[in-house]
Amino acid sequence: MLLVHPGGPFWRKKDQGAWSIPKGKIEAGEEPLAAAQREFFEETGCTIAGKVRPLTAALQKSGKLVYAWAVEGDCDAAALKSNTFTMEWPPRSGKQVEFPEIDRAGWFSLEEAEEKILLGQRGFIDELRKTLGLSATAEGETLPRAPRRDT
Repeated sequence: MLLVHPGGPFWRKKDQGAWSIPKGKIEAGEEPLAAAQREFFEETGCTIAGKVRPLTAALQKSGKLVYAWAVEGDCDAAALKSNTFTMEWPPRSGKQVEFPEIDRAGWFSLEEAEEKILLGQRGFIDELRKTLGLSATAEGETLPRAPRRDT
C-alpha cells in the first residue's frame, strides 16, 4: 500500500500513526474520483491508471470526509514530486517558508501500513483486505480467503 508522509515542521519527527493515503480537497463542481486523481498527481507526481475500486468514505476527527479508491499501480516512491505550501516559520517570526506538502512516500505491507497510517484511515486497510479477499491472521499475516459465491 502506498502511503505518504506530510511535509512541514510539525510532522518532521512523527512516524507511527502519521502517514496517510494521498488526499486533498475537492474543488467546486469536481467529482470525488477526479479530485482524487488530480490530488494524487499533485502530491506524488504519479498518475492513476487502471480499474479503481471505491472504498467507503471515512470521517476524520477534523470533520473532513475522506473518499478513497483502491487501484493496482506502480508509483516510484523514491521519485516523489510533491506540490508545496507556504507558512510562517518559525512561529511569530514573520518569515514565510515553503515546505513540500508531502516529504516522502513509501510502499508498505498492509500490516506495516496499519502501524503507519493515521488512526482515522485504518478502516481503508480493513476494507482493502476484504476487497482483495484477504483476512488477517492472529500473527498479523494475511492469507487469501476462499472465494465467496453469491447466490
